[in-house]
Amino acid sequence: MSAARACSIIADTIAAYWPYAKVTAKPMADGGEGTAQAMIAACDGRWIPRKVMGPLAGIEVDAGFAWFEKDRSALVEMASASGITLLSKSQLNPLKTTTFGTGQLIKTSIARRPDRIMLATGGSATVDMGVGAAIALGWKFLDGLDKPVGLGGAQIERIEKIIEPEKRLDCEVVVLSDVSNPLCGPDGAARVFAPQKGADMKMVERLEVAFARMSELIKSQLGLDVSEIPGSGSAGGLGAGAAAFMNARITSGIETIMQLTGLERLLEDAEWVITGEGRFDKQSLGGKVFSGIYRLARQTGTKICVIAGEARLGPAHEERNIDEIISLKPNSMTAEEAIKKAESLLRNAAVNFVEKHLN
Repeated sequence: MSAARACSIIADTIAAYWPYAKVTAKPMADGGEGTAQAMIAACDGRWIPRKVMGPLAGIEVDAGFAWFEKDRSALVEMASASGITLLSKSQLNPLKTTTFGTGQLIKTSIARRPDRIMLATGGSATVDMGVGAAIALGWKFLDGLDKPVGLGGAQIERIEKIIEPEKRLDCEVVVLSDVSNPLCGPDGAARVFAPQKGADMKMVERLEVAFARMSELIKSQLGLDVSEIPGSGSAGGLGAGAAAFMNARITSGIETIMQLTGLERLLEDAEWVITGEGRFDKQSLGGKVFSGIYRLARQTGTKICVIAGEARLGPAHEERNIDEIISLKPNSMTAEEAIKKAESLLRNAAVNFVEKHLN
């Protein structure tokens, strides 16, 4: 379910069982799927629908971007155009998938003359280093015969020359990332994320070599070293491509969203903050929604309850001094059954919280 839906269920359940409680719902996101809708709900934005190219050439998808009139900013969630959920398992192939549709959304948002474009990079099906998006924005990438290369991760190794567009983006671009992985190396985009998007080990090594070579081309032809920028490996290297081709800065998605929604001020007056995600494990401790909420709550002295589809944190629970962890899925239930019953399980978890901590 969406962050907004989960917040609504928990808030309504607490209010029903403990009417004296004052509950404020603030849907959160970290730069992954759901970031646009969470921001629209929290910051009075609106969704601008657009049809663009999907993760594969020849596929058209219904996507869009969030627009915030008050501060003249746009939020492009790449998952809506280039997301992994838009493809079947058999279609996943990082040598073919492209960020071109994400670039189309960015180009469309520019027509509104924003002061800032935020790019949420989670949930992608792509490992093309943002080259597809850059092509949509007017960049040209030529091979050894001065011919334009095509779309997809396999085309990166063919690039010999980078040609800038006549006019580059003239607004601030901020990449909202939920990871801090670099572009290359054992923790880089190819080795960590490509296998999740359909790559076998041969593809992984091919992409790793192509990324290292492309980063050298960017350094020599554009004067920017993207290889070690934290978060440059996000979304299959789109972080690096955004830095190189959009002059973007990469920042923590959850930290930015907490700031924009005024969460710290709310936590200063709150006894409890309830947060969570589908699976709560060690990855939740770095860059995800929980990591930002945890840091802020420790500053404000707010107790933390995590309600997750499944909790697999183990000993780190005590180390992190989390006040309460509630797992929706009973050990006897399959994940498929738990997903079908997610809303009722979440209501039960909220009742459990009320009975344990508010009565």
